[in-house]
Amino acid sequence: MKTIINELLQQDLSRRQVIVNTTKISAAVAASSTLTLPFTLNAADTTSATGKEGIETIRHSACLVNCGSRCALKVIVKDDRIVRIEPEDAKDDSVFGEHQIRPCLRGRSSRWRVYSPDRIKYPMKRVGKRGEGKFKRISWDEATAFIAAELKRVSEKYGNEAIYFNYQSGAYYHNQGTPAWKRLLNLNGGFLQYYNNYSNAQNFTATSYTYGATGVQFASHFSQIAHSDLVVFFGLNLSETRMSGGGQVEELRRALEISGARVIIIDPRYTDSVVTEHAEWLPIRPTTDAALVAAIAHTLIKENLIDEERVNTYCVGYDRSTLPEAAKPNASYKDYVLGNGDDGVEKTPEWAADICGIPAIRIRQLAREMAGARACFIAQGWGPQRHANGEQTSRAVQILPALTGHFGLPGTNNGNWTYGTPYGVPALPIGENSVKVSIPCYLWTDAIQSPEKMTATTMGVKGADKLKTGIKLFFNQAGNALLNQHGNINRTRKILEDDSLCETIVVIDNHMTASARFADILLPETSYLEAEDLVDSSYAAGSHHYMIAMQKTITPMWEVRSTYDICADIAGHLGVRERFTEGRTQAEWMAKHYGQVKEKRSYLPEWEVAMNMGVIDQQSTRDEDSIILADFRHDPIASPLTTPSGKIEIYSHTLAELAKAWTLPEGDRIPAVPEFCVVTESHLNKSLTAKYPLQMSGFHTKGHTHSTYASVLMLHEAVPDEVWINPIDANTRQLKSGDMIHVFNDRGVVEIPCKVTQRILPGVVAMPQGAWTRLDSNGVDVGGCINTLTSHLPSPLAKGNPQHTNLVEIKRA
Repeated sequence: MKTIINELLQQDLSRRQVIVNTTKISAAVAASSTLTLPFTLNAADTTSATGKEGIETIRHSACLVNCGSRCALKVIVKDDRIVRIEPEDAKDDSVFGEHQIRPCLRGRSSRWRVYSPDRIKYPMKRVGKRGEGKFKRISWDEATAFIAAELKRVSEKYGNEAIYFNYQSGAYYHNQGTPAWKRLLNLNGGFLQYYNNYSNAQNFTATSYTYGATGVQFASHFSQIAHSDLVVFFGLNLSETRMSGGGQVEELRRALEISGARVIIIDPRYTDSVVTEHAEWLPIRPTTDAALVAAIAHTLIKENLIDEERVNTYCVGYDRSTLPEAAKPNASYKDYVLGNGDDGVEKTPEWAADICGIPAIRIRQLAREMAGARACFIAQGWGPQRHANGEQTSRAVQILPALTGHFGLPGTNNGNWTYGTPYGVPALPIGENSVKVSIPCYLWTDAIQSPEKMTATTMGVKGADKLKTGIKLFFNQAGNALLNQHGNINRTRKILEDDSLCETIVVIDNHMTASARFADILLPETSYLEAEDLVDSSYAAGSHHYMIAMQKTITPMWEVRSTYDICADIAGHLGVRERFTEGRTQAEWMAKHYGQVKEKRSYLPEWEVAMNMGVIDQQSTRDEDSIILADFRHDPIASPLTTPSGKIEIYSHTLAELAKAWTLPEGDRIPAVPEFCVVTESHLNKSLTAKYPLQMSGFHTKGHTHSTYASVLMLHEAVPDEVWINPIDANTRQLKSGDMIHVFNDRGVVEIPCKVTQRILPGVVAMPQGAWTRLDSNGVDVGGCINTLTSHLPSPLAKGNPQHTNLVEIKRA
C-alpha cells in the first residue's frame, strides 16, 4: 500500500487529479485494513479561487494543532492545488520577537493532511452498528435539519443538560470551529459544560490551592532564564512538545545562550531536551516527584539552608507557627518531612532514593545546588502531573521556590510551566450558557453510563449537587477524545456502542479518525489550509505573541464547509439564523475583530492590507513583566495572593475541609500538604508488579500532535511510533529494536515496535500517545494506541487525566 500511495502523492498533479488520486488512495487503504471508508468520487468544482492558472501564488495560513505553538505557513499554490509549504519571512532573525516562526516537520507536512486518503468528503449518516464505520452519503440540508431536530427533541424530552459538547483540541479557530458550535448551542438554550482539560487538570487545580491563581498563565516566562545560573526542570520536554519557532523552545534556547545557565532535567526518559539544552539527566521513577521534593526539603532543613523567617513571611503551613488554628499541631510540611506527621516516616534522601531511583548523595547535592544558586529557575512540565497523584506532584514542585527563596526575582519562577502571553485577538462570541452545571472533562463517559453517580462530592460536579440526566446528544468537533484520546478505550467503546445510552453522536472533522467511526451524523469541515480566520498566537508561544491572518489557500474540496456556515444553517432550521450571524459572514466577523484589535494598536495596517500579510504583527512581553510573584515578593501585604490567607499555602485548610466533605474511592487521598501518595499502579505495589512489572508512561512524539498528523505516512517514516525499553528489560524478554511486541495489562493489548535504548530507566517503558486505535480480529490494537492500556479512573482532587500511571508487561508479538 505504501508504494501505491507514495507513487500517487509524488506526482505533479492538477487539482482534479488530486481529487481522483485521493479516492484511489482511499481504495488502497480500505483494501489493506479493517477500516471502512465509504467515500465515492463525484466531480468536484475545480474553479480556482486562489490565483491565475499556471502561476504559483503565495497564500497565508497557520497550523492550528494543540502543540501549544502557533506557526504561520506560507502556502505556495498553483492551479488551486498546494505545491509546497514554507515558513514566513522574519523581520530580524537575530532579535527574539522579530524572528522567523519556523514550522516543524508537522506543520511543513500540512498539505499531506489536506490530500490525505482519510479525508471526510461529504456529510454522512450511520447505516450500520455504531462504531462499525459504515455510512451513507446525505445532503447538507438533510444533515443540518436532522441536527436541528435532535436539538429540539433532546431539549424538550430531557432538558438542555442532556446536550454535551466534548473537549477538543484539534483546531484552535477563532471565528469558526468550537466558538461557532458553542454559540449555536447557547442559542438553543445551552448545554452541559465541562471544566479542566486532558493536558493539565492536576496542575491547574493544584495551582489554585497553592497560589490561588484562577488561570494557568501563572509563571515566569522562559526569557527570565537569561538571568538564571541554574535551571531545574521536572519533565518539561520543550524540544519535542514545543519545538517550532512559534513555541517556547526558541525563547528558552536564546535565554540559555545569554546566561549559560546549568540545566538539570528530572525525567524517566533522556529526552531530546536533555540533549539540546546540554542538561544533566536525573532519571526518576514515574509518580515519585513528590518524594524527591520531600527529601530535598529534608536536606534543606537539616543543613539549615532555609531562611525560615522569610518562608513564614510568605507562606502558610511550612512549620507549626503558621498553621491555621483548625489544623492538627503536627500537620505542617516540616513535620511531614521530619517524620513528625501522622505517618511517622522521616523523608530522608535514603528513603526517597528507594522510591524514586535517584541516589541519596545526588538528592542532597541537588538540594545544596538549588539553595546555593544565585537565581534558580524551577519549573515543571505537564507530564509529571498527568498521574493518579498528579496534584501532589504539582504542589510539591510549586513549593520548592518558596523553600529555596527563588521566586519573585529576576531569573526565578514559581515551579509552574508558563503559558504564552496572548496577543488579544477576539473570538466569535459564544453568548451565555443557560445551563450552569459542569463536569470534569475526563468524566463524560460516566455522565453517559451512570449519571446518577455524578454528584458534587463524588465526581466533582459543579453548579449543582448532582446531574439531572445523562448525556443524550453528543457533539465532537475537531477532536479524537470521543474514543482515541480517552482512557481505557475498550471500556469507552462499549459505552458508545450502546446507543440506548447516548442516543445521538455528531462528529465534525476533517478525517475518518477512530472517533469519527462512532458518529451517527458525520460532517466534513474545512482543513486549516481551506479555511479563513484571524487567530492569536497560542498558549505556548511564551513572551512572543502575534496574530495571523489565515486565507483560503485553496478552494475547499468536495463538500467540506466552514463550521461557521454549518452552524448558521442549523441555526436557520432552529429559527435563529439572524441571531447567530448578526447579519455577518465569517469574513465580516474577522474584519470586525481585527478592527477591535486595531482600536488598541493604531499602528496596524488597514484590514484590506493585513488580511494578505500572514503574520500581521509580532510583540514581546517586557522583561520586567515576565517575573511571576514580583509584586508579592516586594510587598506581600500590599500585593497578596488570592488564596484564603493571601500567602503561598503549603498547608491548605481548604483542602483539609474538602477531604472531609468528599467521598473518595478506596486508596485516594487529598492531603493538606503536598505529600507523596503511593498510587495503585506503582512499582511499589508488589502484588500487582508480580503480574505487570513495568511502569508505562506516555509521551508526545515529534511525528504527530496528539492524534493530529498521525495518519501522515511520511511522518510515520520519519518518526515511527515505538515503545522505549531499557536494554536490561529488553534482554530479559529477548527483544531487539524493531521487534513487534505486545504491551498488555488487564485493559487491553497493543501491538507496536520497540526501541531498545539506554535513554529510559530500567523498569520503565514509554509509549508515544496519539496513534489511531485499530483492533484486529483478536481484539489486539494494531494501531498502537496507548489508551487501550490506560485507565479511565480520575485523579482524586481535579478528577483529571491519569494516563501516565500504568503497569504493563511486554512480550514478543
